[in-house]
Amino acid sequence: MDLPIADRSVLERKAEIVARLRAAMADGAVIDDPAETRAYECDALAAYRCAPLAVVLPGSTAEVAAVLKVCHEERVPVVPRGAGTSLAGGALPTADSVILGVARMNRVLDVDYDNRFIRVEAGRTNLSVTGAVEEEGFFYAPDPSSQLACAIAGNIAMNSGGAHCLKYGVTTNNLMGVTLVTMEGTVVEIGGAHLDAGGYDLLGVICGSEGQLGVVTEAVLRILPKPEGARPVLIAFGSNEVAGACVADIIKAGVLPVAIEFMDRPCIHACEAFAHAGYPDCEALLIVEVEGAEAEIDEQLGLIRQIAARHDPVEFRESRSAEEAQKIWLGRKSAFGAVGQINDYMCLDGTIPVSALPKVLKRIGEMSRDFGLDVANVFHAGDGNMHPLILYDANKPGDLETCEALGAEILKLCVEVGGCLTGEHGVGIEKRDLMEVQYSAADMEAQMRVKDVFDPCWLLNPAKVFPLHMSAGRRAR
Repeated sequence: MDLPIADRSVLERKAEIVARLRAAMADGAVIDDPAETRAYECDALAAYRCAPLAVVLPGSTAEVAAVLKVCHEERVPVVPRGAGTSLAGGALPTADSVILGVARMNRVLDVDYDNRFIRVEAGRTNLSVTGAVEEEGFFYAPDPSSQLACAIAGNIAMNSGGAHCLKYGVTTNNLMGVTLVTMEGTVVEIGGAHLDAGGYDLLGVICGSEGQLGVVTEAVLRILPKPEGARPVLIAFGSNEVAGACVADIIKAGVLPVAIEFMDRPCIHACEAFAHAGYPDCEALLIVEVEGAEAEIDEQLGLIRQIAARHDPVEFRESRSAEEAQKIWLGRKSAFGAVGQINDYMCLDGTIPVSALPKVLKRIGEMSRDFGLDVANVFHAGDGNMHPLILYDANKPGDLETCEALGAEILKLCVEVGGCLTGEHGVGIEKRDLMEVQYSAADMEAQMRVKDVFDPCWLLNPAKVFPLHMSAGRRAR
């Protein structure tokens, strides 16, 4: 996964560029010491690293605008960064780039319970948005596994989802407006505290654009009343394929749980050892959660039990208390960290039609054996958003390359069965060179023309999303 060759003219002007940035910022907001910039040389795709030219940590929209104006005038690439939890290399810098981190911008600016929205600065963490409104009986629905750490800025950049996206949707379904700063330093308001904005759907263009069109500094988010009650169940199966078929049948029956999560044996064992959630010993496990009034929960779970029974489950277990439900979700939310304690891994992100789950799970098992690397599967089964974890040894020569090759084949399979390369992690550098598998040259030309409008000089996150050979002419402007 190559990065563009650094612009030597930028590297040679480092002292001058840093001086201009310091003049535009508060004390301590600019970092250029190589020892300190090392903390920003990668995101959660830690297999790839590159120290940036400098790091800037603004504290306001005005400071973001000042930074971007300087970088635009100096023709310095800018890589926006939220909390650095991207699993696709979305915040990986180049040697001639400035990292613009919004972590200091984490205030709640406004809450309106009558109209059900909250306005926050984009550096605020996902989970703390719910924390700001839960005493009033509200919550923010998108819940990525990294929600304790990930920032709203990154959620918007990658259109993040989470376990409960089956019912409530992903970030784009819960985003009402943004304050965006363009590369030239112009502040723009898009959308706002209302149901829908007139004119073109620019908000839909911004959400999922991976920091390539502008830097989001504030967001208006939809908040929802907490449901009356919720109850998860564990359904254990003897094979991945049977569990996948059960998921397809639940969706086909018209039942809408709030979440359907899948874990296979390697992931179950890792999560159990980490969280002691009381998971059954089985080949595949579904966590299915329904919510509503008690009578509604009982009715939905009764239907799910009937559907599951047709697939001969090893066990069907309902949580019996709030504490038990919390432990069930702690295990699932801890999956990536739990697996990371026992092995190096690369976490993929591809989306497939739910009906294709049995076929895809079977093929992943066959590919795993062919490539000689184990794969632990954990994903949002209800909407087909898969997260295979390919286990490899980072200290073994050739293992990373084999892991990448296996990952590419799995993602190609997702496209082959009618899915797509990413559901919520984004393209970044990880899937950049696979874009031609899903999109034609004309498709990508149309997408790049959108970036031309927002960022004519191609300075915002320019090495991401589009294959380098396709964007080379634009990046050289």
